[in-house]
Amino acid sequence: MADLHELTALELWQELQTGRVSPRELASHYLDRVERLNPQLGAFITVTRDAALRRADEVAERVPRTAPLWGLPSGDKDLWMRAGVPTGFGSRAMADFVPETSDEIVETLDAAGAVSLGKTNAPEFGLPAYTESLAAPPARNPWNPELGAGGSSGGAAAAVASGMLPFAPGSDGGGSVRIPAAACGLVGLKPSRGLVPAGSGIASLAGLVVDGPIARTTTDAALLLDGMIAKRSDGAIDHHYTLRAPYDDDGPFLGTAVRGEGRFQLGVMTSSAWDGAYDITIAPEAMDALVTAAEAFDSMGHGLEDAELEPDDTYAPAFRTIWQAGAARIPAEGEVLDLLEPLTAWLVERGRALSARELSEALAALTAYERSFIRQLSSFDAVLTPAMAMTPRPVGWYDQEDGERNFAQQVQYTPFTSMLNVTGLPAVVLPISQTAEGLPMGVQLIGRPGGERTLLSLATQLEHRVRWQERRPPVW
Repeated sequence: MADLHELTALELWQELQTGRVSPRELASHYLDRVERLNPQLGAFITVTRDAALRRADEVAERVPRTAPLWGLPSGDKDLWMRAGVPTGFGSRAMADFVPETSDEIVETLDAAGAVSLGKTNAPEFGLPAYTESLAAPPARNPWNPELGAGGSSGGAAAAVASGMLPFAPGSDGGGSVRIPAAACGLVGLKPSRGLVPAGSGIASLAGLVVDGPIARTTTDAALLLDGMIAKRSDGAIDHHYTLRAPYDDDGPFLGTAVRGEGRFQLGVMTSSAWDGAYDITIAPEAMDALVTAAEAFDSMGHGLEDAELEPDDTYAPAFRTIWQAGAARIPAEGEVLDLLEPLTAWLVERGRALSARELSEALAALTAYERSFIRQLSSFDAVLTPAMAMTPRPVGWYDQEDGERNFAQQVQYTPFTSMLNVTGLPAVVLPISQTAEGLPMGVQLIGRPGGERTLLSLATQLEHRVRWQERRPPVW
């Protein structure tokens, strides 16, 4: 049999189910890889070896094998609390914080049978699109460690791409699952607002932040997504809000991904919500990836048509306002403010200076943008865009002192992501191609409201054509 980390998460789950490998054996294998590779890549902030092995034994003895993630290794993003484990939120200001309780997403993954190996690297309070904080070493790209892994789920993506984890959960408030997935050559899925009860987005400011999976294959992403949707022991789903139900009569998302059926009408789009506000230039490598994906879908019999967003000068200032307002809630006062990094301090200062009227107007503008965006693209089953506008960025590329310039750099690298958080639509990033230097380049598929099944079907079809799951970074 191949080394365990060579197998997909679904294949590992099958090995666990048949008893050919135990949860402890699997956890030990991945912990050994973490010990070997993490010093080079900075994927994990904290590794909880002893706790992970105890947890693996607990899963084997007490958790029903029917649990969707039974015995599979995972990691907790350092923005999520796990009782008794240091949680730094990527910040020096939280260096000594050890929570007494766990966040719901952590409890959900535990209930699904996952085995956490530790805390994956994240930037300060998850605000930037890169994972390079002053609290820890940067999360580096397994394809070239001189490059960053993206953010804010950069540690999770670096771990999956290097085989330190079979898959990993992340959170996405402006692209934080999709950006690192694109940088590291992975599948990254941002679910519809309201789909994942423990990370629905509904409780976050402007409904931006949702939790989603990062994986090497589409089926693995669907498997983890199923595990992130909480179920009680009686099989019912815990609905915290009335927005939507996670499942319909088609059952779990894994089945949709495995089947990969259907022919769809696709829009192909290079415009973004940031056009006009910033100088957005799409690199040749990003355009090549888009053309490659479009040609593949065309050859499979899907309909393709050009799509373009109407100009809207309300989006950029409204999103900036919300991003700043979100930072205003960071628990830092007095001398603790001096421990914040320059970008965070700039966002906090701007956010706390906002008036209620400014915040209200920004929320109203983004709500109007959501309705307009969905209307404009309603004739398509899905819309294809570049994943990022540039190749993966070098470590240290972002300006660490000038908040305005830093924000502009993030927009110029990631112009296609935040508009899906604002609109609440599902989106998946897929690693379609590689540059001449061997760097991964991706495309993004945007779905209709609740359109995860269409996205998974399209992703599976493209994966079968391109075979990205067979690519391995040099550190492998």
